[in-house]
Amino acid sequence: MNNIPSKSYGILQQKKTKSVINEIAEQVVNVGYSILDAGYTAAELQSLSEEFDQIHRRYVKTYGESNLRNANEFHTIRSPLTQGKPFLDLALNEKLLSLIKKLIPGKFILNQQNGITNPPQEAYNQDAWHRDLPYQHFVSTKPLAVNALFCLDDFTYENGATFVLPASHKSEAFPSERYILNNAIQVEARAGSFIVLDCMMFHAGGYNKTKSARRAVNHLFNIPYFKQQINIPKNMESADLSDEAKDVLGFNYMEPASVSEYLSKRAGKAL
Repeated sequence: MNNIPSKSYGILQQKKTKSVINEIAEQVVNVGYSILDAGYTAAELQSLSEEFDQIHRRYVKTYGESNLRNANEFHTIRSPLTQGKPFLDLALNEKLLSLIKKLIPGKFILNQQNGITNPPQEAYNQDAWHRDLPYQHFVSTKPLAVNALFCLDDFTYENGATFVLPASHKSEAFPSERYILNNAIQVEARAGSFIVLDCMMFHAGGYNKTKSARRAVNHLFNIPYFKQQINIPKNMESADLSDEAKDVLGFNYMEPASVSEYLSKRAGKAL
């Protein structure tokens, strides 16, 4: 590739970035995706990888392989953060939350965390184009939700790295077939990275042509007006959580069960 020009003229305004987090946020806002190094050591990543496999074995034993396959859920682990502390820590990763704060102004919560396996040479339930707010055809000036896909394994062209349609979070309709063929790209990323997407950008998992599974842990953060996929606070103990963790995990945004409970929560809050 030729050298990218560094000079310019006729420019009256230019954004300035003072940190890697700001640079990544700028790319997500403009193009719809970027890559964030989560900061794990090789040993920490190996431990997380082993925990993933252990949880998946327990998950299959609990819910039954035939039941999971009938529901097209065999390659997914729902809400692993409620089943293992390493995945709670992953959802609360300091670098990740710093980025989410840049992308979603004000309050946000974790809507869902799911373990995902892209099996070798086999179809799976994430290999179709979709938004992570599915069935929605609108755009917003600020992200309503942000997807952070943690790579437990390297994402490569050969093992089905995620396909994206850059900047499609800025258009309401799903683009034409010819447009997709001309503009879809695959995002390669190293194990230990988050692939961060505006949730309204169309994306899809690729076909894994290798002989090894490709594993990931998906996170969806959104403004608190959307309900969680699975009620996280009702499936966790809160005693050891920090105030920030409780906020991110949705403990402060549970629906009141009655008028009395609503009024009790409102007491002392500023309007």
